[in-house]
Amino acid sequence: MPFDLDKIKQELESLPEYRDQICLQGTHDNLDPFLGIGKLKNIQPKYEETDFVFPIFDLPYVNSIMKDLKLFRTRVMLLLPSRCYTYHYDYSPRIHIPIKTNKRCFIVEDGRLKHLPADGNYYLVDTTKWHTALNGSAEDRIHIVGGITNDT
Repeated sequence: MPFDLDKIKQELESLPEYRDQICLQGTHDNLDPFLGIGKLKNIQPKYEETDFVFPIFDLPYVNSIMKDLKLFRTRVMLLLPSRCYTYHYDYSPRIHIPIKTNKRCFIVEDGRLKHLPADGNYYLVDTTKWHTALNGSAEDRIHIVGGITNDT
């Protein structure tokens, strides 16, 4: 059953101002919403991605989704118009929940172009392969992105 995007959007409105990413989960000893953003090497060796499982904000519906999907280091990721990420790979796959997007926003995964619609569903992206995201539109693209273990 698809998620209620209106409910998610309403909860996300309560987040503090952020530039391009904000973490929704922290560690047992650090709930800084900006600690887990960016490259993994910036948080290691003190923390691993899987340490980021503690909800930071009072977002009952979103927090329940993260719990049900067993997500870790979950972030809200904003990709501005006419922008893209570097071509890279991650150490674990990711689940994407598109919140705001359009037909000119894509993920390139292992050389294949994909559009993930904001239809209330979640999408597994094998980010252990080379990938990037691009926003070829004039509007913001917003996804909730959380890590999952390879055995989930």
